[in-house]
Amino acid sequence: MTETSSRLNIGSHDLPVSPELSRFMAADWAASPLPDSARVPGYDVMPARRARLSARFSGERLVIPAGELKVRTNDCDHRFRPHSAYAWLTGLTGEDQVGHVLVMEPSGPHGHEAVLYLRPRSPRSGGNEEFYRDRRYGEFWVGRRPDLAEAERLTGIRCEHLDGLAPLTALPGRIAPADTELTAALSELRLIKDAWEVGQLQLAVDHTTAGFEDVVRALPQALGHPRGERWIEGVFGLRARAEGNGTGYDTIAASGAHACVLHWIRNDGRLDPDELLLLDAGVETDTLYTADITRTLPLSGRFSPVQRQVYELVLAAQDAGIAALRPGASFRDFHRAGMRVIAEGLAEWGVLKHAESDLHRRYTLCSSGHMLGLDVHDCAQARADTYLDGVLEEGQVLTVEPGLYLQPDDGTLPAELRGIGVRIEDDLVITADGARLMSGALPRTVAGIEEWMGALLEG
Repeated sequence: MTETSSRLNIGSHDLPVSPELSRFMAADWAASPLPDSARVPGYDVMPARRARLSARFSGERLVIPAGELKVRTNDCDHRFRPHSAYAWLTGLTGEDQVGHVLVMEPSGPHGHEAVLYLRPRSPRSGGNEEFYRDRRYGEFWVGRRPDLAEAERLTGIRCEHLDGLAPLTALPGRIAPADTELTAALSELRLIKDAWEVGQLQLAVDHTTAGFEDVVRALPQALGHPRGERWIEGVFGLRARAEGNGTGYDTIAASGAHACVLHWIRNDGRLDPDELLLLDAGVETDTLYTADITRTLPLSGRFSPVQRQVYELVLAAQDAGIAALRPGASFRDFHRAGMRVIAEGLAEWGVLKHAESDLHRRYTLCSSGHMLGLDVHDCAQARADTYLDGVLEEGQVLTVEPGLYLQPDDGTLPAELRGIGVRIEDDLVITADGARLMSGALPRTVAGIEEWMGALLEG
C-alpha cells in the first residue's frame, strides 16, 4: 500500500489499484472550472455579518468550524449539514463543507480578517488518487469541490488549505461551540433577520404550504396503507427534497392519540378517518432556512363536534398569542396570552376547577413558540436576557404554536376528550407595528380547513 492510499478513506471490499491503472487514471482530464460569476447566495450580506461578530471580540481569534461527519453505519455517514453559525457567516451550506473552518484573525486595532480553511478540489495528477478512490472526499464519490481560487470567488473570503491549520485543540483563541461566550454571541447576532433572510424564510414557508397541499391530496392513498403516517411523511419529504435541502427537522405525522406525543416521529401508525392528523413539518431551503408549520386536520375532511370544540379553543389561544406580538412586548407575552385562553377554556369545560394556576400545563405541556431561522429552534444559545426574558424587535421571526394534548389514559378528562391532540403553528415576522403572518396561505379556521381540504380532495 502506498503512502497516498494509506490516507484514503477506502472500504475493506474496494479493489486494489495497479500502478498501470493509477497512471491511466491520472492522465487526459479536461479543464472544468467553475464559472467566474458563481457566488454563494447572500454574497453581499455576508461581510456585514462578519463585521458585527468582529466588533464584539476585538483583538481575539475566533474559530467557527463547519463540523465533521458522523458515522451512521459502518462506512456510511449521516448526511452532512454545516453548523448554522458557519453557514450564516460564509454562505456555504453544502455537504462538501465537511471539516472546513472559518477563522477570524485579529487585524488592525479593532477588526478581523476572515480566513477560510478548506479541503480544495483534489488534483488528478502527481500520484493523488483521492478524486477516484476516497469514499468520503473523492470527487467521483461525493461530487466536485471548488479549488482555492474558486472558493475565494464564491465567498469573497481568503481561502487556505485545511492542512495548514493547526488542530483545533492546539489553536489559541475562542472556538465555537466550546466557547460559550462566542456561541452565545453567534446566536444573538442571528436574532434579528435581515431582508434577505426574511425572503429565504418566506420561500421555506411557501414550499411548506405546497407540501401540506400534497399531503391532503395523498390522503386517500395514505388512509388505505397500514402505515399511513409514513405515507404522509414520505409525501411531504418528496416536496422538501424537490424544492430545497430537505426537511428542516423530522416530520411529525401523528394521527389519533399519537398527536398527544409532542415529538412523535415514529410515524408508523394507521390512519383512521374518524380521527385527526397532526402534521408538524417544514421545508428547509438550499440556504438552510426552515419553516415550521403545524396543522391539525380531520382525516374525514370534516371535524366532529368534539374535535371542533378542542380545535377552536386552541385556535382562540393562537389568535390571542398572535395579537400580543409587537416590538417592545416581552417575548413571553404571547405564550401567556394563549395559555390564559386555554386555562379559561378548560375551566369552562369543567376539566379545571379554576383558571388561576398553572394546572393547565398538564394538557399543554410546553411553551407556545420559539425563534425561527437557520435552525428550527433558532438562536437557542442566546442568553436569557436577550431572548427568553428579552423583548421582541422588528425583524425577528418566530412561531406561535399553542396546543392541547389530551392523553388517552387521563382520568381527569371526560371520555369523549381523551386521545385528542391539537396543535396549530404558524410562522410570523415582527414588523414595526405588530407581526406579519408568513404562513397565512394555509387556512387556520374550521370552515377554512374543511373548504380547503374539500377542494384539494375533489381536484
